Amino acid sequence: MIRILSLLAGAFFTVVLAYSFVRGAYTAATEPVALTAEKVFYKKPEPLHLPSDGLFGKFNRQQLQRGFQVYQEVCAACHSIKHVAFRDLAALGYNEAEIKAIAGKATVTAKDPLTGEVKDRPGMPADKFPPVVYAGLGVPPDLSLITKARPNGAAYVHSLLTGYQAQPAELLKQFPEAKTGDGLHYNPYFKNLNLAMAAPLTGEGQVTYSDGTKATVEQMSTDVTAFLVWTAEPSLEQRRQTGFWWIGFLIFATVLGYMAYRNIWADKKGH
Repeated sequence: MIRILSLLAGAFFTVVLAYSFVRGAYTAATEPVALTAEKVFYKKPEPLHLPSDGLFGKFNRQQLQRGFQVYQEVCAACHSIKHVAFRDLAALGYNEAEIKAIAGKATVTAKDPLTGEVKDRPGMPADKFPPVVYAGLGVPPDLSLITKARPNGAAYVHSLLTGYQAQPAELLKQFPEAKTGDGLHYNPYFKNLNLAMAAPLTGEGQVTYSDGTKATVEQMSTDVTAFLVWTAEPSLEQRRQTGFWWIGFLIFATVLGYMAYRNIWADKKGH
């Protein structure tokens, strides 16, 4: 009797769950989706092509140095790159003296190895970039891994930097409640269309490139994005080179194994 009741109870709950699932799926498929300003006016990042793209892509050191300059002069006031060490800049083409000079301008809080006292000192090549102490509202994200932390990260960063604009009149007409509030800035490449960060790249000549490249907003955005692709994966080129060597080795080992198989077992198949 107890077994019968257990089976009936199990069947009852199975039927209820199946009914709930079918009803929910039907409702989701037939009910119209409520349109919001975010769904209508959000834009996917525009494609961005960098020298490091593709299986055979390589970083352009000159571009990375320009991007680092944009980061230093524009972004570093709010955003840190705390996972990058000063000595890593050697991969960008900076020499030892230049790296020491860059590190020496930073203030690092560290323990004195002689006294054990924690105090501020000038940075050294072995130190990582110190976290930025932001005095405004909110917590600006660290940019070390930003191009890995966002889907289609490089295109996202580039589109966001170049996408600031006035709210479209059509948006205000359809969704008057979505008007950008005080202290916010409209950007269609940001999920909710409004963000607290003002446009960091404000116009041509904001940065003076030492190599003479014209510093347009598009150029600065592309360069700093390339730099952030490097901070997120500085070993990108080495990883690809290692991968090619391993693929070549596996192909060679496969061919060698097949030839050995044919040589050893060819006269034994008939037995």
